[in-house]
Amino acid sequence: MVLRRPIDWHPGVTWHESTRSGTNGGSCVEVGDNLPGVVLVRDTKDRDGGTPAFGPAAWQGFVGLAKRIGPLG
Repeated sequence: MVLRRPIDWHPGVTWHESTRSGTNGGSCVEVGDNLPGVVLVRDTKDRDGGTPAFGPAAWQGFVGLAKRIGPLG
């Protein structure tokens, strides 16, 4: 599911950046994983863009796969 409006309206979302994002202003994502039953993801360069929403199991599967595959590009 992708939420097509900014998700900041939800006062309970706590966003945090990936520890691999660095400080050079590169491609960064923020994850909001403190809400029950949903993990939200947004682009730090386009916070008002779409916000993909994942179930916790789907998100854990994605992160596990990304760790096994490693960086792309």
